[in-house]
Amino acid sequence: MSVIKLPLLFVGSKGERRLYSLFDSGANLSCIHPAYIDQIANKEKLPTPRYIATASEGQRIEVTHRVIVDFWIEDVVVSDEFLLVPGLTEEAVIGAATMQKWRIKLDFEHDTVHVDPKVMKMQLI
Repeated sequence: MSVIKLPLLFVGSKGERRLYSLFDSGANLSCIHPAYIDQIANKEKLPTPRYIATASEGQRIEVTHRVIVDFWIEDVVVSDEFLLVPGLTEEAVIGAATMQKWRIKLDFEHDTVHVDPKVMKMQLI
């Protein structure tokens, strides 16, 4: 199984920070480790907690906060919601919903990530 992990610049209302981000098509939603978000943006409490299943049978993690931030891929700014997941083993995870929404393509042969150029046109309208 191939993995693509790249340093991406995340920008929010409080500042910016480069986070090593795992592109995971097996993860539905995008996530950030809570330890990094205080420097980037204000977190928002979820109206109802969400529970994420783990690889361990019967184990799940309660998620109570989210954040909306921008991040940069190939000079294209992308914006999305990220869940703050306690104990996340990565600094950030870009999930399938974000990749589909922004037409992000993974090139495992060259360990690169590409954004459809039409996305930039959609932002300018």
